[in-house]
Amino acid sequence: MDSQMLKIRPRGEIAAGLGSAASLLITRRSTFAAAHVLRRPDWSDRRNREVFGACAGEHGHNYVLEVSVSGTLDPATGMVINLKTLDQVIRQSVIDHVDHHHLNHDVLFLDGVIPTAENLALAFWEQLEANLEGARLERLRLVESENNSVEVSR
Repeated sequence: MDSQMLKIRPRGEIAAGLGSAASLLITRRSTFAAAHVLRRPDWSDRRNREVFGACAGEHGHNYVLEVSVSGTLDPATGMVINLKTLDQVIRQSVIDHVDHHHLNHDVLFLDGVIPTAENLALAFWEQLEANLEGARLERLRLVESENNSVEVSR
């Protein structure tokens, strides 16, 4: 069987005919737990319940955050980005701010934002993009529950 596995040769050359035409997408998964409430302060309790349902009351989630980046393969390491580096950027840009916090009250970059999954994903994208070096942010997926997720991509 003919294998098309990418191999890095001792001199750093890329084998298997893929070269620079290959597009590599690296994904790192992180988790965090946070509380929030979906409500607009300018609406009545009734209107908030009509629009946001049970989420108009205090509650929390165990979130899953997936961050995907692309970049140039480093021939010396065979990596687009060191996963420890990517993990550190995710942690410092997002996780440290939101894990075991109340998203409506405790997170400065969410001040005035209704913390829907969609708004969280967009805010996390901004945080990550501002702090990511050496790779390009391509995709962010935020899973709020087994039934709800949102994805942002280029």
